[in-house]
Amino acid sequence: MQLGIIAVGQMRGAGEMPLVEEFHQRIEASGRQLGISGLSIIELREKRALTGGDKKRSENALIADALARRSGPLIVLDETGTSLTSRAFADKLQGWIERGDSDVTFVIGGADGLDDAIRARADLVLSFGPMTWPHMLARVLLCEQLWRAISILTRHPYHRD
Repeated sequence: MQLGIIAVGQMRGAGEMPLVEEFHQRIEASGRQLGISGLSIIELREKRALTGGDKKRSENALIADALARRSGPLIVLDETGTSLTSRAFADKLQGWIERGDSDVTFVIGGADGLDDAIRARADLVLSFGPMTWPHMLARVLLCEQLWRAISILTRHPYHRD
């Protein structure tokens, strides 16, 4: 199974990049034990020249285009979604593995969010709580939680209850 993150915004030079890289390496190294072949991160260019609804529509069209090349469960991150404990998230990951899904895709929208059509396609709308997170930090949080879920499933001592 291949994990994928589709995210609006590029991390080049961002202070969060070392954290994403660290968790990315951990996911790829330990995920193999579970049949996870890797993690791909697709960065979509923010439409800075556009504003409001035009920006949101344009970025969401890029997301929809990237999703056309993916199959398997779609999980979108949105503050209005369902909050899960780390163990419950690990259980979801285990379920996708056991079901034999070829890939699982996570989507992080830009500052203007995701449109209803993309949220409606989602198998799970996931929230990291009711607070609004910058999309770069949301990417770090997602990578950390993917690593934590893998560590729970492989009984690595990283996660403690």
